[in-house]
Amino acid sequence: MRWVWIGLVLSVAACTATPPPPPLPTVSTTVNAVLPPVPSGDWQTFNRTNQREGVQPDLVSTGPLSSAWHTKLDGAVYGQPLIVGDRVLAATQGDTIYSLDAATGKIQWQTRLGTPMPRKGLPCGDIDLVGITGAMAYDRFTGRVYAVAETAGGSHTLVGLDLDTGTVEVRASVDPPRGDTTAYLQAGALTVTDGRVFIPYGGLAGGCGNYVGTVLSIRTDGTDAHSYTVPTRRKGGFDGPAGGVMDNSRLLYATGGGSSTGGQYDDSDAVVALAVDKLNRIDIFTPPAWSDDNANNLDLGATNPVMLGSHVAVTGNRGITYVLDQSDLSHVTSQLNTCPSQGSAVALDNMLVIPCANPRAFLCDNAGQLTPLWTAPVAAAGSPTVGGDAVWVVDPAGGILYALAMATGAVRGQVQIGPTPHYASASLSKDHAYVGTMDGVAAVAGA
Repeated sequence: MRWVWIGLVLSVAACTATPPPPPLPTVSTTVNAVLPPVPSGDWQTFNRTNQREGVQPDLVSTGPLSSAWHTKLDGAVYGQPLIVGDRVLAATQGDTIYSLDAATGKIQWQTRLGTPMPRKGLPCGDIDLVGITGAMAYDRFTGRVYAVAETAGGSHTLVGLDLDTGTVEVRASVDPPRGDTTAYLQAGALTVTDGRVFIPYGGLAGGCGNYVGTVLSIRTDGTDAHSYTVPTRRKGGFDGPAGGVMDNSRLLYATGGGSSTGGQYDDSDAVVALAVDKLNRIDIFTPPAWSDDNANNLDLGATNPVMLGSHVAVTGNRGITYVLDQSDLSHVTSQLNTCPSQGSAVALDNMLVIPCANPRAFLCDNAGQLTPLWTAPVAAAGSPTVGGDAVWVVDPAGGILYALAMATGAVRGQVQIGPTPHYASASLSKDHAYVGTMDGVAAVAGA
């Protein structure tokens, strides 16, 4: 199979406060020096690995597609479902985490974490209710699945649940240290690495209120929290669906537009590299038109950087794809007018697929130069993933999952799954695709 690259999108409610839960026992964590490969068929974090490759090498070749099951849950599933063994793990805006049987969709366990935040209690936004928005992550060292739940009052809580039973083993407050908690949305995927959980924060749809883009790091036992905050007065959020992209001992994030629209630059509208150990910024790329980006909502904040061999590619609302030197992000090896784009990315060899009104594919050579390859004949704004010689992408409004031919972008198969969140994407395993919808999880057979 060839290797590919893909880029795409994502985006996101006072009632009686839930009484605080009883304190939980601290569970010790042992971090192994070497992480074994992801088991065949698993999809344990957003886009399968911490590198956010979005590729399932064990998916069978694409055949006729059909609906396998559709399990209704207590709210919309915004984060990409996880697959661990025979379980599909999904988190809802109802603040509930579910374990479903991958073959049948039957609920194996469910754990309610609190009362979600109503839209009427927020300064702006387009989700009602707000519970768990960012994609969860499974940690093989502890056997826990981690999620961040927003509850009534605007509090954000990290939880770590036992995979087999759904029992909450870790619970810790992870509110950002600056601004108003109700102005934040935790929409980016969590990253678990080196015995810590990394949590990106951005703002609500509309960018209102007092918030500043923040990445918070905390041990997997819920202790020793510290954070990085974009040095801007307001905004600069980390809103991309993939969260951090692992690049050796650093995490790459895209920041949104900040408060500065001229004069002194404030590290917003950028690709930043944060050191995993100290969470300090060690490298940065700034688009030449950052001030205009910030003034006109043309920034990079709703997307994610993607690893492209020895390069890093990023595309934002302005519609320019920048190809950067991995060893020095400030060095732009090439740039190309492509299309306004938001969302995440996947990598397979030298092919880059960008989510536009119609997804577009480009080839990248060793020097980082892009050449157009194809434009898909369908409108599909979801973040694509790759497997079975196909690119999988969702049309959220039409409620359709497409399988596109990697070489041409032609439609190889399609199936109705029902309305989905705006930036939904498929998790792939064996011969199935799993997608979060506005009322649960849909499974598609024939992958």
